Amino acid sequence: MTPPFLSLVIPAYNEERRLPHTLEQVARFLEPQSYTWEVIVVDNASADTTPDIVQNFAQKHPQIHGLHESVRGKGKAIQSGMLAAKGEYRFMCDADLSMPITELNRFLPPQLENFDLAIASREAPGAIRYNEPYYRHLGGRAVNTMIRALILPGIQDTQCGFKCFSSSVAEDLFSHQTIFNWSFDIEILAIAQLRDYKIVELPIPWHFNAETKLNAIQDAVQMFLDILTVRNNLKKGVYGPED
Repeated sequence: MTPPFLSLVIPAYNEERRLPHTLEQVARFLEPQSYTWEVIVVDNASADTTPDIVQNFAQKHPQIHGLHESVRGKGKAIQSGMLAAKGEYRFMCDADLSMPITELNRFLPPQLENFDLAIASREAPGAIRYNEPYYRHLGGRAVNTMIRALILPGIQDTQCGFKCFSSSVAEDLFSHQTIFNWSFDIEILAIAQLRDYKIVELPIPWHFNAETKLNAIQDAVQMFLDILTVRNNLKKGVYGPED
């Protein structure tokens, strides 16, 4: 069976309220596209009806698949989806669609060429943020300044939940992943820089969602600890040379 052109990976933890609308939008956008595709929704040990919602959509749309990941953590859900995907390009997509799904083709050939991974950016020139409280934006910039200073120079937005990888790059990066919480992006991008993969940062329109599951202080502390872990791993050669 010929692999699809695109695999869309959506992590889902207790997303029974948002997921139906998200999957409707995704299917409506993808069905008329000229390329082949699949959607993998990774249920991350949800305690609500998320698995049932995915199953119901899969019955109506054969390109939509459910995958269960019992180990908690967004990073673990994304890893499972990326390594299970078959697409030539693999796109991670937050369930809240804070970036409109209509932006997706900007991350794919022929609109974008000559890249290893393309990351959505809320800070690149031309990006627009909608309805985000000023204090959250300020806090995000402070965190990004720390990230750039300590581990990822030159990347303005590491944490936006929309990123596209070629299949070989996805399999390389996610097979070396060791951090499985929400700050896994930092490790993935650090390995990509280590490999000298070409990273393209694309400005997007982004809509703030007040239902975020992050705890600003607690998660900032965890991110700092994760940055130190990645720095230490890089020094020890944990991620190895390019395969």
